[in-house]
Amino acid sequence: MNEPHSNTMTPGASPAATPPGNPNGARKRGFLVLTVLVLAGAVAWAAHWFLVSRYFQSTDDAYVSSDLVQITSQVPGTVIAVRADDTQSVERGQVLAELDPADAQVALSGAEAQLARAVRTVRALFAQRDELKAQIAQRESDLSRVQDDLRRRLSLQADGAVSGEELSHARDAVALAHASLDAARGQLNATEAQIQGTTIATHPQVLDAEAAVRDADLALRRTELRSPVAGVVAKRSVELGQHIAAGTPLMAVVPLDDVWVDANFKEGQLRNMRVGQPVTLRADIYGRNVVFHGQLAGLAAGSGTAFALLPAQNASGNWIKIVQRLPVRVALDPSELAAHPLRVGLSMSAQVDVRDTSGPLVAMKVRGTAQPEQDSVGDDPLLESRIRSIVAQNSGDSAHSALAQATAR
Repeated sequence: MNEPHSNTMTPGASPAATPPGNPNGARKRGFLVLTVLVLAGAVAWAAHWFLVSRYFQSTDDAYVSSDLVQITSQVPGTVIAVRADDTQSVERGQVLAELDPADAQVALSGAEAQLARAVRTVRALFAQRDELKAQIAQRESDLSRVQDDLRRRLSLQADGAVSGEELSHARDAVALAHASLDAARGQLNATEAQIQGTTIATHPQVLDAEAAVRDADLALRRTELRSPVAGVVAKRSVELGQHIAAGTPLMAVVPLDDVWVDANFKEGQLRNMRVGQPVTLRADIYGRNVVFHGQLAGLAAGSGTAFALLPAQNASGNWIKIVQRLPVRVALDPSELAAHPLRVGLSMSAQVDVRDTSGPLVAMKVRGTAQPEQDSVGDDPLLESRIRSIVAQNSGDSAHSALAQATAR
């Protein structure tokens, strides 16, 4: 027979393991915590977007831009000196290159000689007027004399004391005197027409010769090519001894103290952008710790594709909408530029604060950039003194000549 089962535990035997707890409770608690965290994050993100983020538009598609001032020669010549090179900083008015001035100096000397000749020609016209007036007075006297002779002979004609031939000669003398007087008056009128209302210094021939002197002096000054703005030299292509024609590009000067940023924003980001809104920018060259502050200066007139050399043709074939970007110009703070200089083409990130939408959509104010220095005529006191001296010396005015020479010294 089988022995009955015994419920007694043998010594040293371990008790049976207790059944594990329900794992579904811990899983539910984990999902609940995760759900709460996700909802809290979504609420926080929505609150941040509603209170802060929706008032800012950002882009990383932004680059530094500036004017590129081309240095070109206005006169032909041979380069005898190059005084600036790429990466060199130059000041406004600094000489960048020099051309051979020999031809210009010869032309200036010829113009000064032509001015002296013009003064003497006009001086001769004034002297001729005085001479013609004296001739007219003399011929009027001659006419009066022959008229008196004719009247005497006519009074003696009735008595037969004067022959017909003598009377005829008297009439011819009167006619000749009339003709001589009319010719002198005609010459005087012609001379007066050339000098009426003028002096030697204000005569058109003299003024034209003075303009030729100034033009020749201007050509001589243009043999020195000066920088019209302060900046950094770039794209130098001129070499010593090179013969250049007028208008040949020699180098460029980039005014780095007046750069700006062209930031490209998507179409949907432009809805609330207005001129004058504040912009914060960061440059890759300085990292995140350097922040530039600027203002939105204006929005471009069209997207990049609109001004492309070969614009897109969307009227034919299959069409896929592509979000366009529009360049937005940002003016920078000059003091921040001086502390952290930028270079053309550097990458920037820009963030525009669009909360204030009271500004205009289109910029109405022209950017106040210093314009390139232009050669002006008549601003050289030494040249003007030399012109006055030439006029005085050749017009016979010794007092004015001495004063002009003293002024030139």
